[in-house]
Amino acid sequence: MFTPAIFTNVINSYLPEPHSSLLNGIIFGVNLRTTKEFYQQLKVVGLLHLVVLSGINITLLSSLISSSTKFLSKQLSTLITILVIISFVIFVGPQAPIIRAAIMGLLTHVAIITGRKNYTLYALFLSLIFISIFWPDWLKTVSLQLSYGATFGIILFGQGQSNNYIVKNLRLTLAAQVFTVPIIFFYFKQISLISPLANLLVAETIPPLMVFGFLTAFLGKINYFLGFFPSLICYGILSYLVWVIEILAKIPFGYFVF
Repeated sequence: MFTPAIFTNVINSYLPEPHSSLLNGIIFGVNLRTTKEFYQQLKVVGLLHLVVLSGINITLLSSLISSSTKFLSKQLSTLITILVIISFVIFVGPQAPIIRAAIMGLLTHVAIITGRKNYTLYALFLSLIFISIFWPDWLKTVSLQLSYGATFGIILFGQGQSNNYIVKNLRLTLAAQVFTVPIIFFYFKQISLISPLANLLVAETIPPLMVFGFLTAFLGKINYFLGFFPSLICYGILSYLVWVIEILAKIPFGYFVF
């Protein structure tokens, strides 16, 4: 079985900091190994969740797969998406945060493609019961609460009929934060007013980063030159991501600690 430790060094060999830490965090949920200043900037702009493997990341990945296979039947497209998420779990190893993220991502994806809130809310409730029986310690973790909060918000408010791509992404981003912002405030006594803007600007970078990041890690493990081209794509996307974080972090009165 593959584990994240096998591939993080591969990504480190291609990318400088903070790019490598961001990519390892987005794909594998590995703790940041960058400067305290950059870590603080992530908090200020409300993007710290990007480097914690979450249901949001996997939901965005599943959305990319389903969009790429929409020319197929809905059943086949959904099957491919589910298989990709299962393959992802196997690839990085079935650790607690990854299993949680996969469950949340699958439930959210089902809600989006079916539009059946009641059915998905019922499944969300059953998954919580299942976790409370077999892994009760998970209920105490902030990451689980954030994943459930984001999923709950997306199921309730993230669906819509708009054909405007930007509007749909904005709705998804804001919906995910309806319940996560209060959780973050409760535990950390902090709030980022520019988080919605930051999330909107970077939301579309997550699916390609996960795809090309996987290619970089997997192909680079086989041969350095095989992973070089996808690593260049990752570097370009990550450079934009770092730029957005650094620029928005300079906006005054966008972040408050209580």
